[in-house]
Amino acid sequence: MPRKRRFFLPNVPVHVVHRGNNRQAVFFDYSDRRVYLHWLADAAGHHGCSIHAYVLMTNHVHLLLTPAERESVSTTLQALGRRFVPYINQSYERTGTLWEGRFKASPVQDEGYLLACHRYIELNPVRAGMVENPADYPWSSFRANALGERDPFVCPHPVYLSLGVSEAERHARYRDLFSTEINPKTLRALRSCVQT
Repeated sequence: MPRKRRFFLPNVPVHVVHRGNNRQAVFFDYSDRRVYLHWLADAAGHHGCSIHAYVLMTNHVHLLLTPAERESVSTTLQALGRRFVPYINQSYERTGTLWEGRFKASPVQDEGYLLACHRYIELNPVRAGMVENPADYPWSSFRANALGERDPFVCPHPVYLSLGVSEAERHARYRDLFSTEINPKTLRALRSCVQT
C-alpha cells in the first residue's frame, strides 16, 4: 500500500533530518557531498524550496527549507533521492537502501526558533567533535550565513535578513548568536520536534 503523502504549509520553514540506513554513512568522499548539494539545489529550485541552512554530516543531513507549495519539501527530497541513491550505489558497488526510511521534518513557526534551528544545524559538527568552530566545517551553510562567503545553495530567510541593514551588520549579529551555547531546553525541543 502506498504511503500517505506529507504536506507542509507553504511559506512556513521546515527543519528536515534525513539519516543513513542503520545510521551508516551516506557520504564517502568530498565529491559525494558536492554532488548531493548540486542535486539538492537543482531539485529545490525545480520544486519550489528555498534552502536557508544545511549541514552534511557523514551519516545524516539537516536542512532548513521553506516550501512554496504544500508538496515542495516531499517532491524536492524525492527527486534528490532518485538521483543520489543510484549514484552512491553505482559509485561504491553497493545495493539496497541508503536512507533510513522517510525523512523526519518539523515546521518552524516561531521567528526565535528559526534562528535557534539555524544554530542547531550549523553547530552539528561542533557537537559531534569534528571541529571546534563551525567555520572550520566546509559542508554547512555557516560560512555563508556568518562570514558572507558565496554559497549558491543558500537563500536567506527574511528573519535572517532582519538581523541587520547591511551584510556586515547581519553577519556580525549572526556570529553573535553562536557566542553562547544553545539553551539545553531549546536543544531538547529541537530534537524532540524533529522526531515527532
